Amino acid sequence: MAKPAQGAKYRGSIHDFPGFDPSQDAEALYTAMKGFGSDKEAILELITSRSNRQRQEICQSYKSLYGKDLIADLKYELTGKFERLIVGLMRPLPYCDAKEIKDAISGIGTDEKCLIEILASRTNEQIHQLVAAYKDAYERDLEADVIGDTSGHFQKMLVVLLQGTREEDDVVSEDLVQQDVQDLYEAGELKWGTDEAQFIYILGSRSKQHLRLVFDEYLKTTGKPIEASIRGELSGDFEKLMLAVVKCIRSTPEYFAERLFKAMKGLGTRDNTLIRIMVSRSELDMLDIREIFRTKYEKSLYSMIKNDTSGDYKKALLKLCGGDDDAAGQFFPEAAQVAYQMWELSAVARVELRGTVRPVDNFNPDTDAKALRKAMKGLGTDEDTIIDIITHRSNAQRQQIRQTFKSHFGRDLMADLKSEISGDLARLILGLMMPPAHYDAKQLKKAMEGAGTDEKALIEILATRTNAEIRAICKAYKEDYHKSLEDALSSDTSGHFKRILISLATGNREEAGEDRDQAREDAQEIADTPSGDKTSLETRFTTILCTRSYPHLRRVFQEFVKMTNYDVEHTIKKEMSGDVRDVFVAIVQSVKNKPLFFADKLYKSMKGAGTDEKTLTRIMVSRSEIDLLNIRREFIEKYDKSLHQAIEGDTSGDFLKALLAVCGGED
Repeated sequence: MAKPAQGAKYRGSIHDFPGFDPSQDAEALYTAMKGFGSDKEAILELITSRSNRQRQEICQSYKSLYGKDLIADLKYELTGKFERLIVGLMRPLPYCDAKEIKDAISGIGTDEKCLIEILASRTNEQIHQLVAAYKDAYERDLEADVIGDTSGHFQKMLVVLLQGTREEDDVVSEDLVQQDVQDLYEAGELKWGTDEAQFIYILGSRSKQHLRLVFDEYLKTTGKPIEASIRGELSGDFEKLMLAVVKCIRSTPEYFAERLFKAMKGLGTRDNTLIRIMVSRSELDMLDIREIFRTKYEKSLYSMIKNDTSGDYKKALLKLCGGDDDAAGQFFPEAAQVAYQMWELSAVARVELRGTVRPVDNFNPDTDAKALRKAMKGLGTDEDTIIDIITHRSNAQRQQIRQTFKSHFGRDLMADLKSEISGDLARLILGLMMPPAHYDAKQLKKAMEGAGTDEKALIEILATRTNAEIRAICKAYKEDYHKSLEDALSSDTSGHFKRILISLATGNREEAGEDRDQAREDAQEIADTPSGDKTSLETRFTTILCTRSYPHLRRVFQEFVKMTNYDVEHTIKKEMSGDVRDVFVAIVQSVKNKPLFFADKLYKSMKGAGTDEKTLTRIMVSRSEIDLLNIRREFIEKYDKSLHQAIEGDTSGDFLKALLAVCGGED
């Protein structure tokens, strides 16, 4: 086990057992496995209560007392996931890593995710110990085996990491930071193709402290995080490896918190990943992982393990976790600091928003109008041509096509499209043909007409649009429906929900930067409202969330965490209900990360039985020229599958073709 640096606080969840007696423990384990059946409860209780160093002493005592191999006996007595976990705990960490890598490259196929996770996250010392353990256990050279089982740039980076020669000097040269930023930028964004060797050299050899400064400067210089450039320039397992390296340099515990969450979310559990992380981090940084897990996912690691596993396997994992954290939504002090720092980062980040649909070069509205007319004339309709033209033109270009179509043929292109295509495809194509403000106005009108109101659509649009977009929508609504949007909302909604929507529909959100003193006052204003006083809380939240600028609100949310140890989103969910809760949560999520908000909406529109085609279409149309590329990146980051894959698996026919064209590519 790697010891913490002198003076550093121990952050593992497993400690040396006081009054430890290896002979006594060996006897207890022998008794638990003697006779018919085994006492699994006694085995798990003892092994998960001892440190790895103590477990090695138990192995030696067991051999001395009984002439038997303890690990072999445990393998014989136990089965399945529980056996894998207990046996993993009994091995020294370098040998545990060596076994995982051996399994990852043995047989048919390679478990690249396992290789990435281990080699991207280990320190120089841990890498050296791993290489030696592999040689000792299998009498083989680890580097040679990795080379024999991998290829290309992925292989080259793995070999660099296997050297364990990352610089460890914390003295950073500002000139070298600037040079590395320039070299990375020129190797990727500024180059036709990519100079992968530069990425490998810099990310594989520089110290963590140096690289953190490189990442900060890269964002300031290029306007995009290094992760965005890696996703844009690299691909496949090499891309995944480099992203893992970046994440571990930023924060190894955060990397593992994310890996644990993904191992348990959704249907099925990735038990090998879960076991590997819980075993390998239990004496290193499990407390840090728990804190970040709670901060990012608003639930404790303990509760997620408890809900996702069962039996003795679950009991053993919970022991390694080391305890449940405070009630959901409340951060213990260290986690509050992590949350505070996350907001600090989000406040300075300047992420470049990019759509997937851009103006086509050499645009000729005359040619396009004629091609569309031909596609709709006579018997049958050429849907492929319609899809190809409309999904590959910007909205401004589509408006020119409409005018040209009218001039040439004396016909309304929208009316012709309506008569030729139908269903989900028609909804998507006609949506793309409308100017954005008129499209949003129509979606709001549809949400309010007929029996019942589509509150989710109202919230999604009004809680996420900028002042300029809101004002354009109001103008379009008045033009198209001869009624103000405010009057329509007043007629169709009620109570506090109505007041919030009308406030958002004024388009008068402040646009200045943050005011730290005012942010503290705003956070205090929310924090001071007595729990249970719903009316007062809703009024205060409306005043602040519906009028303050996004940069200012980020600072308010940060100050709120500092004052209360609570995340503002959880407070809203706890104290409010119904549509009021949903609209406030949407505003907060939009302020935190708008592309992630839409990625979540898209995921929910396609998961489970049936597809919510209206939501799917609305988001794909409305974000296609604003931030759909950013949404794609958030989607794959959170759900481990690309938006392209999700659409492909959930839709069909011409609707599928058109959606994929708007999506703009596979990640």
